[in-house]
Amino acid sequence: MLIDFLNSILPPYLAFIILLLYLLTVLSTAIMVIHEKRDPAKTSIWVLILILLPVLGLIFYIFFGQNHRKEKMFNRKEIKDLKHIELLSKTQLSDIKTDAFYTEPSIVDNLNIITLLLNNSKALLTIHNQVEIFQTGKKTFNAIIDNIDKAQESIHLVFYIIASDNIGNIIKEKLIKKARAGVEVRLIYDDVGSWKISKKFITELKEAGVEVYPFMKVKFPLLTSKFNYRNHRKVIVIDGKVAFMGGMNIADRYLKGDESLGMWYDTVLRIRGEAVKVLQLVFFVDWFFVSKKIVSDSNKYFPEHPVPEAHPVQITVSGPDSDWASIMQAFFAAITHAKKHIYISTPYFVPNQSILTALKTASLSGVDVRIVLPGKSDATVVYWSSMSYVSELLKAGIKVYLFQNGFNHSKILMIDTSFASVGSANMDIRSFEDNFEIMAMIYDPEVTQKLETQFLRDIKRSKKVNVSRWNRRPIRQTFKESVARMFSPLF
Repeated sequence: MLIDFLNSILPPYLAFIILLLYLLTVLSTAIMVIHEKRDPAKTSIWVLILILLPVLGLIFYIFFGQNHRKEKMFNRKEIKDLKHIELLSKTQLSDIKTDAFYTEPSIVDNLNIITLLLNNSKALLTIHNQVEIFQTGKKTFNAIIDNIDKAQESIHLVFYIIASDNIGNIIKEKLIKKARAGVEVRLIYDDVGSWKISKKFITELKEAGVEVYPFMKVKFPLLTSKFNYRNHRKVIVIDGKVAFMGGMNIADRYLKGDESLGMWYDTVLRIRGEAVKVLQLVFFVDWFFVSKKIVSDSNKYFPEHPVPEAHPVQITVSGPDSDWASIMQAFFAAITHAKKHIYISTPYFVPNQSILTALKTASLSGVDVRIVLPGKSDATVVYWSSMSYVSELLKAGIKVYLFQNGFNHSKILMIDTSFASVGSANMDIRSFEDNFEIMAMIYDPEVTQKLETQFLRDIKRSKKVNVSRWNRRPIRQTFKESVARMFSPLF
């Protein structure tokens, strides 16, 4: 078909040359994909797409297929604080090997995860933290606005989606007011996630003195190769003393829901204490990436602000710039370490084979595994891909629930009432491999129990998948699942 099209618009000899060049390009690209030694399923799909979809397959690969994990996307050596973190992580690793390390049972029970994250991402364990949990947009944004109003020194925000809608404009006006009052305000938004944001919105912020940068701005054709690697983090740090993190973006749907899905729910943490310093550093690493500016005033941005509570938290990040898929590895370690129960809430469930096998093995070993997935989703293809995993989950004895009371966007993993993770990463391949993500790993029975109580409430608002009824679902549904599953390694 391609040669016929070329012959219709070009002289035969020129059409032959172009076709030959195209075939050589596709062949060399396919060889490169194979040489990268990726997951076999993902390699097979990309080779198939390149061969079966002339032109379109190559374009699709340029935008979404290139693997940048092994590249150093930016040089971190200029950020002096990272050297300090590296030294502290080595010290903690050394202390862990001694009997004098923390005697708190929840820490002792999870030393394997703590050690893993110290090794794969230099994620420091912090002890003295206060952790509050929010699930609704109203309570979350009220708390965010209240803390922004109280800001005295600095406000730092990084978000995947910032919409120039009602709540977006309310936040914008608050930031403008603070910037004009002399507070340093820095904002990072993802250029793809926030592609609908208006120029006027950004201009008004900049004119008021807010420093604003997009994350990896897509300029055709220069940055098309990194189109697929997005900053999915949602973090706010205020005065270096209080921070918000979780799965909620800045958009009206988290307050009002939408017509097709109903109310949106998510999980956000407000943290005070030692972990705020780590979140501040994460922001500054992202800030250096987008602005090439180094911010270094330890007293101002990393003030001492002790809290009496002791809720151990380990903040970890991952992304294409990481040496390891640290968040995925932590999930795997936590799942395989479970003895009693595993509770998971995720809006997008497209696990890699390691996580899927770990979950099935845990269930078959007698661990109570429960997963809450959306009854309806904002991402159709990913939804059908998620549904394609339900049969084998059920076969392994895993209890699957479909949330009915709107759309649950929470990304939570809870294990044995001693470990929980909350943040931006979904239980999917994109979060594991392609996106810049952040999670709070919590080693605390009190906080974990609150999250588990919330999870059990969500189960009551969900429909449990019945095995016999599921096996009788319409063939058109199984076909959608099969097609979506085939392309799931690309999601």
